Amino acid sequence: MLAVADSDSYLKWAACLLGDLPGGEAELVVVRTPITPSAEQIAAAVAGTGSPSGPPPVLSARSVRRLAERTRPDVVLVACTGPVVDVLVADVFAGLRPRPVFVSGLPGISVPATEKAWLFRSGCDLFVVHSEREVAEFSEIAARLGGGGAVGLARLPFLRSESAATGGNRVVFATQAKVPREREERERVLLGLAELARLRPELDVVVKLRALEDERQTHNERHHYQRLWREMGEPGQLSFQAGSMHDQLTRAAGFVTVSSTAALEAIALGVPSLVLSDFGVNAEMINLVFEGSGLLGTLDDVAKGDFRAASGEWCAANYFHPAERNDWARLLAGLVAGGGSRVPASSLLDGPEHAAARRRARLRVEVHPSMLRAGYRAKRRMRRYLKALG
Repeated sequence: MLAVADSDSYLKWAACLLGDLPGGEAELVVVRTPITPSAEQIAAAVAGTGSPSGPPPVLSARSVRRLAERTRPDVVLVACTGPVVDVLVADVFAGLRPRPVFVSGLPGISVPATEKAWLFRSGCDLFVVHSEREVAEFSEIAARLGGGGAVGLARLPFLRSESAATGGNRVVFATQAKVPREREERERVLLGLAELARLRPELDVVVKLRALEDERQTHNERHHYQRLWREMGEPGQLSFQAGSMHDQLTRAAGFVTVSSTAALEAIALGVPSLVLSDFGVNAEMINLVFEGSGLLGTLDDVAKGDFRAASGEWCAANYFHPAERNDWARLLAGLVAGGGSRVPASSLLDGPEHAAARRRARLRVEVHPSMLRAGYRAKRRMRRYLKALG
Protein backbone atom coordinates (compact mmCIF):
# COMPACT_ATOMS: atom_id res chain seq x y z
CA MET A 1 0.00 0.00 0.00
CA LEU A 2 1.08 3.53 -0.81
CA ALA A 3 -0.56 6.11 1.49
CA VAL A 4 -0.59 9.79 0.52
CA ALA A 5 -1.64 12.53 2.98
CA ASP A 6 -1.88 16.29 2.56
CA SER A 7 -2.55 17.75 6.03
CA ASP A 8 -1.91 17.09 9.70
CA SER A 9 -5.27 15.45 10.48
CA TYR A 10 -5.26 13.26 7.38
CA LEU A 11 -1.65 12.26 8.04
CA LYS A 12 -2.48 11.09 11.57
CA TRP A 13 -5.47 9.16 10.23
CA ALA A 14 -3.45 7.49 7.49
CA ALA A 15 -0.59 6.52 9.80
CA CYS A 16 -3.00 5.01 12.34
CA LEU A 17 -5.00 3.20 9.65
CA LEU A 18 -1.84 1.64 8.24
CA GLY A 19 -0.90 0.50 11.73
CA ASP A 20 -4.25 -1.30 12.05
CA LEU A 21 -3.93 -3.08 8.68
CA PRO A 22 -2.68 -6.66 9.11
CA GLY A 23 0.20 -7.81 6.91
CA GLY A 24 1.59 -6.37 3.72
CA GLU A 25 4.07 -3.58 3.06
CA ALA A 26 3.17 0.08 3.35
CA GLU A 27 4.79 3.39 2.46
CA LEU A 28 3.53 6.75 3.73
CA VAL A 29 4.26 10.12 2.13
CA VAL A 30 2.96 13.70 2.32
CA VAL A 31 2.09 15.46 -0.94
CA ARG A 32 3.17 19.09 -0.98
CA THR A 33 0.28 21.60 -0.97
CA PRO A 34 -0.35 24.97 0.73
CA ILE A 35 -1.57 23.08 3.84
CA THR A 36 1.49 20.83 4.15
CA PRO A 37 2.16 20.24 7.85
CA SER A 38 5.41 21.42 9.40
CA ALA A 39 8.15 19.00 10.43
CA GLU A 40 6.91 19.27 14.03
CA GLN A 41 3.32 18.55 13.00
CA ILE A 42 4.44 15.56 10.94
CA ALA A 43 6.38 14.11 13.86
CA ALA A 44 3.42 14.60 16.22
CA ALA A 45 0.96 13.09 13.74
CA VAL A 46 2.86 9.82 13.32
CA ALA A 47 4.11 9.49 16.92
CA GLY A 48 2.92 6.25 18.45
CA THR A 49 1.04 5.13 15.34
CA GLY A 50 3.47 2.45 14.17
CA SER A 51 4.26 4.45 11.04
CA PRO A 52 6.13 2.16 8.60
CA SER A 53 9.42 4.06 8.53
CA GLY A 54 9.30 7.05 10.84
CA PRO A 55 8.30 10.56 9.75
CA PRO A 56 7.25 10.42 6.09
CA PRO A 57 8.88 12.55 3.37
CA VAL A 58 7.17 15.53 1.77
CA LEU A 59 7.05 15.04 -2.01
CA SER A 60 5.75 16.95 -5.00
CA ALA A 61 2.84 15.50 -6.93
CA ARG A 62 5.20 14.50 -9.74
CA SER A 63 7.48 12.69 -7.28
CA VAL A 64 4.48 10.87 -5.80
CA ARG A 65 3.52 9.74 -9.30
CA ARG A 66 7.06 8.50 -9.96
CA LEU A 67 7.03 6.64 -6.64
CA ALA A 68 3.79 4.90 -7.63
CA GLU A 69 5.24 3.96 -11.02
CA ARG A 70 8.33 2.52 -9.37
CA THR A 71 6.65 0.58 -6.54
CA ARG A 72 3.46 -0.49 -8.40
CA PRO A 73 1.29 -0.61 -5.25
CA ASP A 74 -1.76 -2.85 -5.04
CA VAL A 75 -3.53 -0.13 -3.04
CA VAL A 76 -3.24 3.66 -2.88
CA LEU A 77 -4.74 5.21 0.24
CA VAL A 78 -5.56 8.81 -0.71
CA ALA A 79 -5.78 10.41 2.74
CA CYS A 80 -6.40 13.98 1.64
CA THR A 81 -8.91 16.79 1.57
CA GLY A 82 -11.66 16.25 -1.02
CA PRO A 83 -10.41 18.33 -3.97
CA VAL A 84 -6.91 16.87 -3.61
CA VAL A 85 -8.33 13.32 -3.58
CA ASP A 86 -10.13 14.07 -6.83
CA VAL A 87 -7.06 15.50 -8.56
CA LEU A 88 -4.70 12.76 -7.37
CA VAL A 89 -6.98 9.90 -8.45
CA ALA A 90 -8.25 11.44 -11.71
CA ASP A 91 -5.07 13.20 -12.85
CA VAL A 92 -1.83 12.51 -10.98
CA PHE A 93 -2.38 8.74 -10.76
CA ALA A 94 -4.25 8.43 -14.06
CA GLY A 95 -3.10 5.61 -16.30
CA LEU A 96 -1.17 3.59 -13.69
CA ARG A 97 -0.81 0.00 -14.84
CA PRO A 98 -1.89 -2.17 -13.21
CA ARG A 99 -4.51 0.16 -11.80
CA PRO A 100 -4.33 0.10 -7.98
CA VAL A 101 -7.32 -0.03 -5.69
CA PHE A 102 -7.98 3.55 -4.59
CA VAL A 103 -9.10 4.00 -1.00
CA SER A 104 -10.12 7.22 0.69
CA GLY A 105 -12.11 8.26 3.73
CA LEU A 106 -12.66 10.86 6.40
CA PRO A 107 -10.43 11.24 9.44
CA GLY A 108 -12.97 12.11 12.09
CA ILE A 109 -16.61 12.81 12.82
CA SER A 110 -18.64 12.91 9.59
CA VAL A 111 -22.19 13.42 10.79
CA PRO A 112 -24.17 14.57 8.97
CA ALA A 113 -22.83 13.00 5.80
CA THR A 114 -22.41 15.46 2.93
CA GLU A 115 -22.77 15.07 -0.81
CA LYS A 116 -19.53 16.97 -1.47
CA ALA A 117 -17.52 14.52 0.61
CA TRP A 118 -18.88 11.73 -1.61
CA LEU A 119 -18.49 13.65 -4.88
CA PHE A 120 -14.82 14.39 -4.36
CA ARG A 121 -14.11 10.76 -3.46
CA SER A 122 -16.41 9.12 -6.00
CA GLY A 123 -13.41 8.02 -8.07
CA CYS A 124 -12.26 5.76 -5.22
CA ASP A 125 -13.08 2.09 -4.95
CA LEU A 126 -13.49 2.09 -1.17
CA PHE A 127 -14.67 4.90 1.09
CA VAL A 128 -13.85 4.38 4.78
CA VAL A 129 -15.94 5.90 7.59
CA HIS A 130 -16.11 5.19 11.29
CA SER A 131 -19.60 4.58 12.62
CA GLU A 132 -22.60 2.57 11.51
CA ARG A 133 -24.54 5.82 11.34
CA GLU A 134 -22.00 7.24 8.90
CA VAL A 135 -22.09 4.06 6.81
CA ALA A 136 -25.88 4.32 6.56
CA GLU A 137 -25.86 8.03 5.67
CA PHE A 138 -23.12 7.78 3.03
CA SER A 139 -24.66 4.61 1.57
CA GLU A 140 -27.89 6.55 1.08
CA ILE A 141 -25.99 9.33 -0.71
CA ALA A 142 -24.16 6.76 -2.86
CA ALA A 143 -27.42 5.08 -3.86
CA ARG A 144 -28.97 8.42 -4.75
CA LEU A 145 -26.03 10.02 -6.62
CA GLY A 146 -24.24 6.95 -7.98
CA GLY A 147 -20.52 6.78 -8.66
CA GLY A 148 -17.88 5.61 -6.24
CA GLY A 149 -17.38 2.19 -4.77
CA ALA A 150 -18.08 0.42 -1.49
CA VAL A 151 -18.56 2.14 1.86
CA GLY A 152 -16.49 0.40 4.54
CA LEU A 153 -16.55 0.59 8.32
CA ALA A 154 -13.44 0.96 10.46
CA ARG A 155 -13.14 1.98 14.06
CA LEU A 156 -11.38 5.32 14.28
CA PRO A 157 -7.83 3.99 14.48
CA PHE A 158 -6.58 6.36 17.17
CA LEU A 159 -9.24 5.40 19.74
CA ARG A 160 -7.00 3.64 22.22
CA SER A 161 -9.60 1.95 24.41
CA GLU A 162 -7.06 -0.62 25.51
CA SER A 163 -5.29 2.01 27.63
CA ALA A 164 -6.73 4.42 30.15
CA ALA A 165 -5.79 7.87 31.33
CA THR A 166 -3.73 7.71 34.49
CA GLY A 167 -5.41 10.84 35.79
CA GLY A 168 -3.89 14.15 36.68
CA ASN A 169 -4.65 17.76 37.35
CA ARG A 170 -4.95 18.85 33.73
CA VAL A 171 -8.10 20.11 31.97
CA VAL A 172 -7.64 20.01 28.20
CA PHE A 173 -9.60 22.21 25.80
CA ALA A 174 -9.34 20.84 22.24
CA THR A 175 -9.59 23.59 19.64
CA GLN A 176 -11.32 23.24 16.29
CA ALA A 177 -10.24 25.43 13.39
CA LYS A 178 -13.71 26.03 11.91
CA VAL A 179 -15.93 26.53 14.96
CA PRO A 180 -16.89 28.64 16.73
CA ARG A 181 -16.39 31.05 13.87
CA GLU A 182 -16.79 34.45 15.49
CA ARG A 183 -14.07 36.17 17.49
CA GLU A 184 -16.48 37.06 20.31
CA GLU A 185 -17.48 33.41 20.72
CA ARG A 186 -13.87 32.33 21.00
CA GLU A 187 -13.22 35.05 23.54
CA ARG A 188 -16.10 33.63 25.62
CA VAL A 189 -14.49 30.20 25.52
CA LEU A 190 -11.15 31.55 26.70
CA LEU A 191 -12.75 33.57 29.49
CA GLY A 192 -14.70 30.49 30.61
CA LEU A 193 -11.50 28.46 30.77
CA ALA A 194 -9.76 31.29 32.64
CA GLU A 195 -12.61 31.32 35.17
CA LEU A 196 -12.11 27.60 35.78
CA ALA A 197 -8.40 28.22 36.32
CA ARG A 198 -9.22 31.01 38.79
CA LEU A 199 -11.75 28.98 40.77
CA ARG A 200 -9.67 25.80 40.72
CA PRO A 201 -6.02 26.92 41.00
CA GLU A 202 -4.92 23.32 41.52
CA LEU A 203 -5.87 22.58 37.90
CA ASP A 204 -3.59 23.11 34.92
CA VAL A 205 -5.90 24.41 32.18
CA VAL A 206 -4.40 23.67 28.74
CA VAL A 207 -5.61 24.99 25.38
CA LYS A 208 -4.52 22.19 23.07
CA LEU A 209 -3.77 23.78 19.71
CA ARG A 210 -4.11 21.97 16.41
CA ALA A 211 -1.20 24.04 15.11
CA LEU A 212 1.01 26.93 16.16
CA GLU A 213 0.24 30.37 14.75
CA ASP A 214 2.63 30.00 11.81
CA GLU A 215 1.67 26.41 10.92
CA ARG A 216 -0.91 25.25 8.40
CA GLN A 217 -3.96 23.12 9.18
CA THR A 218 -6.53 21.19 7.19
CA HIS A 219 -8.87 24.17 7.62
CA ASN A 220 -7.95 27.82 7.93
CA GLU A 221 -8.32 29.24 11.46
CA ARG A 222 -9.43 32.88 11.35
CA HIS A 223 -8.96 33.61 15.04
CA HIS A 224 -6.11 31.56 16.45
CA TYR A 225 -6.69 31.06 20.17
CA GLN A 226 -3.16 31.84 21.31
CA ARG A 227 -3.00 35.05 19.29
CA LEU A 228 -6.49 35.99 20.47
CA TRP A 229 -5.57 35.52 24.14
CA ARG A 230 -2.50 37.69 23.67
CA GLU A 231 -4.59 40.41 22.02
CA MET A 232 -7.18 40.24 24.79
CA GLY A 233 -4.45 41.03 27.31
CA GLU A 234 -6.28 39.08 30.01
CA PRO A 235 -4.47 37.83 33.09
CA GLY A 236 -5.00 34.18 33.86
CA GLN A 237 -3.33 30.83 34.03
CA LEU A 238 -3.98 29.36 30.59
CA SER A 239 -1.35 27.23 28.91
CA PHE A 240 -1.21 26.90 25.11
CA GLN A 241 0.39 23.71 23.79
CA ALA A 242 0.66 21.83 20.50
CA GLY A 243 1.92 18.26 20.01
CA SER A 244 0.26 14.94 20.80
CA MET A 245 -3.37 14.94 21.96
CA HIS A 246 -2.88 11.46 23.41
CA ASP A 247 -0.08 12.70 25.67
CA GLN A 248 -2.33 15.48 26.93
CA LEU A 249 -5.25 13.17 27.63
CA THR A 250 -3.25 10.61 29.58
CA ARG A 251 -2.63 13.36 32.16
CA ALA A 252 -6.13 14.82 32.08
CA ALA A 253 -8.74 15.10 34.80
CA GLY A 254 -11.20 16.69 32.37
CA PHE A 255 -11.70 17.46 28.70
CA VAL A 256 -13.73 20.12 26.89
CA THR A 257 -14.33 21.07 23.26
CA VAL A 258 -16.80 22.82 21.00
CA SER A 259 -16.41 20.13 18.36
CA SER A 260 -13.43 17.85 17.94
CA THR A 261 -12.70 14.22 17.22
CA ALA A 262 -10.49 14.44 20.30
CA ALA A 263 -13.70 14.07 22.31
CA LEU A 264 -13.79 10.48 21.11
CA GLU A 265 -10.19 9.96 22.22
CA ALA A 266 -11.12 11.31 25.64
CA ILE A 267 -14.09 8.92 25.87
CA ALA A 268 -11.88 5.99 24.89
CA LEU A 269 -9.41 6.89 27.63
CA GLY A 270 -12.10 7.37 30.25
CA VAL A 271 -11.54 11.11 30.66
CA PRO A 272 -14.67 12.97 31.92
CA SER A 273 -15.70 15.42 29.19
CA LEU A 274 -17.90 18.30 28.09
CA VAL A 275 -19.01 19.31 24.58
CA LEU A 276 -20.06 22.96 24.61
CA SER A 277 -23.60 23.75 23.48
CA ASP A 278 -23.41 27.53 24.10
CA PHE A 279 -23.14 28.29 20.38
CA GLY A 280 -25.75 25.82 19.18
CA VAL A 281 -26.00 22.12 18.49
CA ASN A 282 -26.30 21.72 14.73
CA ALA A 283 -24.51 20.74 11.54
CA GLU A 284 -22.82 24.14 11.28
CA MET A 285 -21.18 23.66 14.67
CA ILE A 286 -20.14 20.09 13.73
CA ASN A 287 -21.50 18.81 17.04
CA LEU A 288 -24.86 17.38 16.03
CA VAL A 289 -23.54 13.87 16.55
CA PHE A 290 -23.19 14.50 20.31
CA GLU A 291 -26.94 14.76 20.86
CA GLY A 292 -27.87 12.03 23.30
CA SER A 293 -24.26 11.48 24.40
CA GLY A 294 -24.73 13.00 27.84
CA LEU A 295 -21.72 15.24 27.20
CA LEU A 296 -23.42 18.47 26.09
CA GLY A 297 -22.92 21.31 28.54
CA THR A 298 -22.15 24.98 28.86
CA LEU A 299 -19.32 27.30 29.80
CA ASP A 300 -20.97 27.58 33.23
CA ASP A 301 -20.49 23.82 33.60
CA VAL A 302 -16.84 24.25 32.61
CA ALA A 303 -16.32 26.87 35.33
CA LYS A 304 -17.82 24.43 37.85
CA GLY A 305 -15.67 21.56 36.56
CA ASP A 306 -18.82 19.55 35.80
CA PHE A 307 -17.35 16.97 33.41
CA ARG A 308 -19.28 13.80 32.51
CA ALA A 309 -19.02 10.26 31.15
CA ALA A 310 -20.58 9.46 27.78
CA SER A 311 -23.75 7.37 27.51
CA GLY A 312 -22.98 3.72 26.83
CA GLU A 313 -25.92 3.48 24.41
CA TRP A 314 -24.65 6.49 22.46
CA CYS A 315 -21.13 5.06 22.34
CA ALA A 316 -22.36 1.79 20.87
CA ALA A 317 -24.13 3.66 18.06
CA ASN A 318 -21.37 6.18 17.47
CA TYR A 319 -17.75 5.14 16.88
CA PHE A 320 -17.46 2.51 19.64
CA HIS A 321 -19.08 -0.41 17.81
CA PRO A 322 -17.75 -3.97 18.35
CA ALA A 323 -14.58 -4.77 16.41
CA GLU A 324 -16.29 -7.59 14.53
CA ARG A 325 -18.49 -5.03 12.76
CA ASN A 326 -15.49 -3.52 10.96
CA ASP A 327 -15.49 -4.65 7.34
CA TRP A 328 -13.13 -2.26 5.53
CA ALA A 329 -10.14 -4.65 5.54
CA ARG A 330 -12.29 -7.50 4.20
CA LEU A 331 -13.72 -5.28 1.47
CA LEU A 332 -10.23 -4.09 0.57
CA ALA A 333 -8.90 -7.65 0.36
CA GLY A 334 -11.76 -8.55 -1.98
CA LEU A 335 -11.01 -5.58 -4.23
CA VAL A 336 -7.31 -6.47 -4.41
CA ALA A 337 -8.12 -10.12 -5.14
CA GLY A 338 -10.39 -9.02 -7.97
CA GLY A 339 -7.38 -7.72 -9.88
CA GLY A 340 -7.98 -6.81 -13.48
CA SER A 341 -11.50 -8.25 -13.43
CA ARG A 342 -12.90 -5.66 -11.02
CA VAL A 343 -14.83 -2.67 -12.35
CA PRO A 344 -13.08 0.53 -11.21
CA ALA A 345 -15.05 3.24 -9.46
CA SER A 346 -16.51 5.94 -11.66
CA SER A 347 -16.03 9.54 -10.57
CA LEU A 348 -19.04 11.82 -10.71
CA LEU A 349 -16.69 14.74 -11.45
CA ASP A 350 -15.46 13.40 -14.77
CA GLY A 351 -16.64 15.30 -17.81
CA PRO A 352 -16.03 18.63 -19.53
CA GLU A 353 -18.17 20.63 -17.10
CA HIS A 354 -15.63 19.98 -14.34
CA ALA A 355 -12.41 20.10 -16.39
CA ALA A 356 -11.57 23.76 -15.74
CA ALA A 357 -12.24 23.46 -12.01
CA ARG A 358 -10.05 20.38 -11.82
CA ARG A 359 -7.22 22.17 -13.62
CA ARG A 360 -7.37 24.93 -11.02
CA ALA A 361 -7.30 22.36 -8.26
CA ARG A 362 -4.26 20.76 -9.87
CA LEU A 363 -2.38 23.98 -9.07
CA ARG A 364 -2.82 23.14 -5.41
CA VAL A 365 -0.79 19.96 -5.71
CA GLU A 366 1.82 21.50 -8.00
CA VAL A 367 2.79 24.26 -5.57
CA HIS A 368 6.53 24.94 -5.16
CA PRO A 369 7.89 25.22 -1.58
CA SER A 370 8.57 28.93 -2.13
CA MET A 371 4.85 29.42 -2.83
CA LEU A 372 3.62 27.90 0.43
CA ARG A 373 3.23 31.36 1.93
CA ALA A 374 0.61 32.00 -0.72
CA GLY A 375 -1.75 29.56 0.99
CA TYR A 376 -4.56 32.09 1.32
CA ARG A 377 -4.55 32.68 -2.43
CA ALA A 378 -4.70 28.92 -2.93
CA LYS A 379 -7.64 28.82 -0.53
CA ARG A 380 -9.45 31.39 -2.70
CA ARG A 381 -8.79 29.25 -5.77
CA MET A 382 -10.22 26.26 -3.94
CA ARG A 383 -13.34 28.22 -2.99
CA ARG A 384 -13.84 28.98 -6.68
CA TYR A 385 -13.39 25.27 -7.37
CA LEU A 386 -16.04 24.36 -4.81
CA LYS A 387 -18.41 26.95 -6.24
CA ALA A 388 -17.88 25.60 -9.76
CA LEU A 389 -18.82 22.14 -8.53
CA GLY A 390 -22.05 23.48 -7.06
